[in-house]
Amino acid sequence: MSAKTRPAMACDLFIIGGGINGCGIARDAAGRGLSVTLAEMNDLASATSSASTKLFHGGLRYLEYFEIRLVRKALRERETLLRAMPHISWPMRFVLPYHKDMRFEGETPVSRILKWVMPWMRGRRPAWLIRLGLFLYDHLGGRKILPGTATLSLRGTAEGAPLKDKFAHAYEYSDCWVEDARLVVLNARDAADKGARILTRTRATEARRVGDLWHVTVENTVTGVTETIAAKVLVNAGGPWVGEILEDRVHMDTTERVRLVRGSHIVTRRLFDHDKAYFFQGTDGRIIFAIPYETDFTLIGTTDQDHGAPDHKPVCTPAEQQYLLDFANGYFKQDITADDIVWTYSGVRPLYDDGASSATEATRDYVLKLRAEGGAPLLNIFGGKITTYRGLAEDALEALARFFPQARGEWTAVVALPGGDFPVDGVNDLIADLRQRHDFLTETWARRLVRAYGTQARLMLEGVTGPAGLGQDFGATLHEVEVRWLMAREFAQRAEDVVWRRTKLGLRLSADQIARLDRWMLDAAQASLTVDDARS
Repeated sequence: MSAKTRPAMACDLFIIGGGINGCGIARDAAGRGLSVTLAEMNDLASATSSASTKLFHGGLRYLEYFEIRLVRKALRERETLLRAMPHISWPMRFVLPYHKDMRFEGETPVSRILKWVMPWMRGRRPAWLIRLGLFLYDHLGGRKILPGTATLSLRGTAEGAPLKDKFAHAYEYSDCWVEDARLVVLNARDAADKGARILTRTRATEARRVGDLWHVTVENTVTGVTETIAAKVLVNAGGPWVGEILEDRVHMDTTERVRLVRGSHIVTRRLFDHDKAYFFQGTDGRIIFAIPYETDFTLIGTTDQDHGAPDHKPVCTPAEQQYLLDFANGYFKQDITADDIVWTYSGVRPLYDDGASSATEATRDYVLKLRAEGGAPLLNIFGGKITTYRGLAEDALEALARFFPQARGEWTAVVALPGGDFPVDGVNDLIADLRQRHDFLTETWARRLVRAYGTQARLMLEGVTGPAGLGQDFGATLHEVEVRWLMAREFAQRAEDVVWRRTKLGLRLSADQIARLDRWMLDAAQASLTVDDARS
């Protein structure tokens, strides 16, 4: 055996992929008493799951495609998720300005019906249709916490102030904001707390059936150490790479395909002075959001473009940037330009390929495919939305239930994520308590910590009696005590893990500051390894 090769270990479930689906399944399974190993080839949430529009939402637009089941399922989940994570998710009101020129996206099922029965509308969305959609949105999901739809005047109001004068009134409805990357990390953290083994920067290079088990070979991409892990069931939650994993690493033929759709976003300076988001409808029938972001910015997106190979890194192209700018400028009084953009990001949504004619029309629902013939079971995860990740995990465990009769039942709907054990309306009380315990914290600083860590912010700062106890200052309120917490508890290894996924402080730190943080983290990790080697 090579010095860099470790012997086989065994578990009930081996999961490939550290996005929201993989980490959600890992948490659910570990909480049912199953032994779980998860391998992610990069950092957690390093691809699709950190590049969303960051919403728990039912998908108002999906009603035009008659995706009633998906919308109902997502609407029901919003409040379940909100109760479980009130630190990283919170209610948000959306303002939908109305103008008679609003149009449908291409050839939706609803637009085709209206074209036939009301040809004079010529693809426009009538006000009554929007009201009907919002009525369904209010009542399909059993809403209890979130306020319902309202009609809003845009004349002389804060919501109307940044908009062009032609928009006189709007509809207002509720959805929820979520810190997407933190959602993934906290699911992984909770899974680990319940016994799961979470391997980041670890690539599954091959999986083969040996009798009734899977033997999965993994390689740590940092150290080069390889090991083979035996598992009763293999779960392929590779997101954009699900097909590649199935064919190139599991060596199975399949007719199932994913459609890779690129969604791009721009982040600009703050464009309006209230905490509501905008739902904008374009003359081309598409929609985008303009959302308050990280206090000082506005998030605008998203696009829908077919994407090539999953290894082709998605970027927000100049054409997509201009499209989003032009779209937003159709609504805002003050034009925004490329000079106002402070950051862009893009992610690839791995949608189940249902044969839709366009990227926009492709279903957002998930599809689970179990292959149990020929030996050890394999579960492939296709598609999905961040809003329905918890339900997807439950459905995955239900599909595997006959292989694990000892597993406990469903539990995730009533148990908070780490730090989320407080009421939905309790954020301000937590902030006040944290500032009382640590009087050097500013309001903005304390809010950032509570929004990231919830009740666990107290644990992170336990024993810190003054600024000196925070350790090295990396800038933008980020200090050594927080970085050490992220390295020890949240699987962070590099600066990019901290400033772009565990936080969004990359918007406020300079390139030199980020580089200094990266050097410090590498040195700290090496020092920790040296201590561990000395102890062993």
